[in-house]
Amino acid sequence: MLAAVYRRVGPSHEVLTVEEVATPEPGPGEVRVRVGLSAVNPTDWKSRARTATIPEAGFQIPNQDGIGTIDAVGDGVDPGRVGQRVWLYFCALERPWGSAAQYTVLPEERAVPLPGDVSDELGASMGIPALTAHRCLFADGPIDGKTVLVHGGGGAVGHYAIELAKWRGARVATTVSNDEKGELAKRAGADIVVNYREQDAAKELPDDVERVVEVAINQNLPLDLAVLGPNGVVSAYANGTLEQVPVRELMVRNILLRFVLVYTIPDEALRQAVEDTSQALRENVLTELPEHRFPLERIADAHDAVENGAVGKVFVEIP
Repeated sequence: MLAAVYRRVGPSHEVLTVEEVATPEPGPGEVRVRVGLSAVNPTDWKSRARTATIPEAGFQIPNQDGIGTIDAVGDGVDPGRVGQRVWLYFCALERPWGSAAQYTVLPEERAVPLPGDVSDELGASMGIPALTAHRCLFADGPIDGKTVLVHGGGGAVGHYAIELAKWRGARVATTVSNDEKGELAKRAGADIVVNYREQDAAKELPDDVERVVEVAINQNLPLDLAVLGPNGVVSAYANGTLEQVPVRELMVRNILLRFVLVYTIPDEALRQAVEDTSQALRENVLTELPEHRFPLERIADAHDAVENGAVGKVFVEIP
């Protein structure tokens, strides 16, 4: 099969190549998927550039998310799943078979049935962004009637956090860095949109926030504390070193700082996130972001687009 691979970490144009590798076969409890579209997330370029451990196979195929059609199943998997259209998550988690290839093999629960009226682009956008947004929103209980602040409402996690929060009955405020992202946040359903580069966010945001979905805790913690009510929760899903933590203030106000890495959330939380995301897709709650498409031979450019902050979703087309 044709696949993008890298054999060491480093800059995209130095380590990523597109070549023929042996087509994998599904093992027990696994399915093989003919991939149609692979999505690129920040976690994908960061792993390729900095942190990946190359598997015993001697190469790593990048990208965790995508969509495709099951074409083979391993022992213990219902043969009726062959031909099923699915959205994919965690393709490359501790495995060489990322989604930037004509075929991927993964545990069957990571290939989730996709409703027929959902576009390839929307299905491929789920995975890391939607599951991360779900965990940040619901790790500490229901949010109906609560006020939620979503930082970075123009990004993929922020976009799906807004839509999932509105779906579950929350009032949603969001921060963005420019007007283009502000329009995306409004279309997602945010009740209050604040451009933090042009407005005083502490004055414009509500002062009774109960949950925060946080993309830059190292920058935003003072703002979060300014708008959080007592017993609030800040769920941070992106890395950022905190030089100082105001422990006394957090204790007095019973504010929780939660740190979220989607790969290691509890199994039951992950199952619930997948179930709820699938239900939201069936109910047409979730929407597409602007798309940037690259052919497989330009996989390095696709990774660079995400690293350089492309607004919307970056996809790799699989031939």
